[in-house]
Amino acid sequence: MTDRYAVFGNPIAHSKSPEIHARFAAQAGQDMQYERLLAPLDGFAASVHEFMRQGGKGANVTVPFKLEAYALATSLTARAEAAGAVNTLSFKDGTILGDNTDGVGLVADIVVNAGQAIAGRRVLLVGAGGAARGVVLPILDQHPAQLVVVNRTAPRAQELAAQFDGRLMASTFDDLQGEFDLVINATAASLAGEVPPLAPALFGSHTLAYDMMYGKEPTAFMRFAAQQGAAVRDGLGMLVEQAAEAFFVWRGVRPLTAPVYQALRVQLQQQ
Repeated sequence: MTDRYAVFGNPIAHSKSPEIHARFAAQAGQDMQYERLLAPLDGFAASVHEFMRQGGKGANVTVPFKLEAYALATSLTARAEAAGAVNTLSFKDGTILGDNTDGVGLVADIVVNAGQAIAGRRVLLVGAGGAARGVVLPILDQHPAQLVVVNRTAPRAQELAAQFDGRLMASTFDDLQGEFDLVINATAASLAGEVPPLAPALFGSHTLAYDMMYGKEPTAFMRFAAQQGAAVRDGLGMLVEQAAEAFFVWRGVRPLTAPVYQALRVQLQQQ
């Protein structure tokens, strides 16, 4: 019998997850189907329970339901607990295990795919919202020399830093000093074609500037960083790698991500 999985969101039509998981399943010989499900803004929990009742095995969760998924889960992984949000649900015997694969996906794309070590490096995380919080623990697990979070609203960065017992430093944009080895844009500024107020001196020739957003063209953040001599990378690889981690959580098989990433990149260029 074919196992059913889905991604819940609102909107959801744009999601590339069904295609990604279809490619993973074909590659790994897994008998499963994966669909998009539009949940009403006031009906996420009911939609998930109905999917479970119909025999669903697991689900991904995207905007705007990651916090609701966290609350809905009957148990949480350590990385979901740290993230305060859930993007992966596993169903078994009426229970719901909440997980978060975003940070693991980011780290895999940076360390494995981009070949950029995080261990022993200075890392700047721009933004203190859900996207940023979801990746802090996996980055810290790589043992950077320093991890600094900066946000337009300073108290929000301080609140995030306080949750990690001194392992994460909060700063204001004006107080940032010196070049960073890795600068991660976890804000949505790129969606509006904007760049966070980062000084050019924070970037150097050895810096990797990583934007969680992706598109056909480099984002405004990537273009700004490249002008300062930094190497740049967008978030398409993170999208594929977080999906691969969810696939592993559900199926116990680690798919090859490179061919899926390459196929999606070609599709983007053809849009």
